[in-house]
Amino acid sequence: MSNYRVQNPATGEVVETFPEATNAEIESTVTSAHSTHLTWKDTDIQERASVVRRAAEIFHERKDELAKTISVEMGKSYAESVDEVEFAADIIDYYGVHGPSLATDYQIPSTIPGTARIESLPVGALLGVMPWNFPYYQVARFAAPNLVLGNTIMLKHADICGRSALLIEEIFHAAGVPAGGYSHLFANHDQIAAIIADPRVQGVSLTGSERAGAIIGAQAGQNLKKAVLELGGIDPMVVLDADDVAAVAREAWEFRTYNAGQVCNSNKRLIVMDDIYDDFVAELVRLGTGLTPGDPMNLGEGEYVPLSSRAAAETVDAQVKKAVAEGARVLIGGELGEGPAAYYSPTVLVDVPRDSESYGEELFGPVATVFKVGSDEEALELANDCALGLGGSVFSADEGRADRVAARLEVGMTHVNTIAAEAAELPFGGVKRSGFGREMGPIGMGEFVNKRLHFIAK
Repeated sequence: MSNYRVQNPATGEVVETFPEATNAEIESTVTSAHSTHLTWKDTDIQERASVVRRAAEIFHERKDELAKTISVEMGKSYAESVDEVEFAADIIDYYGVHGPSLATDYQIPSTIPGTARIESLPVGALLGVMPWNFPYYQVARFAAPNLVLGNTIMLKHADICGRSALLIEEIFHAAGVPAGGYSHLFANHDQIAAIIADPRVQGVSLTGSERAGAIIGAQAGQNLKKAVLELGGIDPMVVLDADDVAAVAREAWEFRTYNAGQVCNSNKRLIVMDDIYDDFVAELVRLGTGLTPGDPMNLGEGEYVPLSSRAAAETVDAQVKKAVAEGARVLIGGELGEGPAAYYSPTVLVDVPRDSESYGEELFGPVATVFKVGSDEEALELANDCALGLGGSVFSADEGRADRVAARLEVGMTHVNTIAAEAAELPFGGVKRSGFGREMGPIGMGEFVNKRLHFIAK
């Protein structure tokens, strides 16, 4: 039985199901991706870029349809869904506009008489394994640069994102990507392993959990394939001081509860200086008081959206209860709604013991976990006491003070006086167990590329 279905997390209703791909269909897709690459790579890069720019235009043209689709699929509010569609379109357009210049050849000095040139060449057919929390954005940052480069894409989306996955495929084809240039797969785990092992496939990109990353990374390594892994984080937001404590707390709350807290680089650990801690926490509690479940398609003031699935909500609920059993306290929220819907109330969690299992766990839901510290050094030590290292931020009215602390964060992205700077031109990725490789920006153009030396002797 196929696991692919659309199940509205606001109601629990299964809206649509999709058949799992057969092995023959998988073989046909891999064959098509490989053969199409042989012609797509020889298409002028400006023409490829024009196709990608047209895809961005179609995303804008179909914004309402795309947004409503993911609101039903994974519970994102309509407003946030529109934001995601627009951001995905911006990323696609960025590579359509700037991709050709990011892939230009360049000369390097050589001690051997002659001309040494570095060329940027596509590598072939690629596999992407994408999550449900940002159905369009995650795909855009992988597919757009590689299509401009001349690679071809096979995309295995999350099992709850069947409709949006098919819409993305439809849009790229409507924009002019040839058959086999972009293909969606309703594949199972064994089929994914077989695709990675196939010699016609040259790389794999995964955004997902540590567990999934370890499996995909091992399969890629065993088959000597390039991999990019983005595996989430428990990002610190360090608040050293503030002219307006309540304003910084509101910024923290809004980002932590965005997309129901299901954001890889969300500020999952709020590390606050002791002299402003009480005021900061009081504002969080105020913001979390009196909230009620709402309709993602028509969200009202003081309402919150469901998580992506009942299982996701139950997982967060179990994690919070475990933290409480280990000594933590819930100050507001922490309520799992009745099934089969997937509502979990936005939560403020404090006093999580650093020697507990819960301390090192990622809470992928609307839970603001707050820690009190007494010095910059203590804040930094706590921030870096984490196996993950995606992003992090430091807030202070003294920018220099914040910058000095931020410079010592062990993460892939540091921020001063903003939680997360995200734009098409800014690279995204982490260190430690948050994975490796980068997407977006100029660096995102260079992950699946053959930087070939071309030398002409004199």
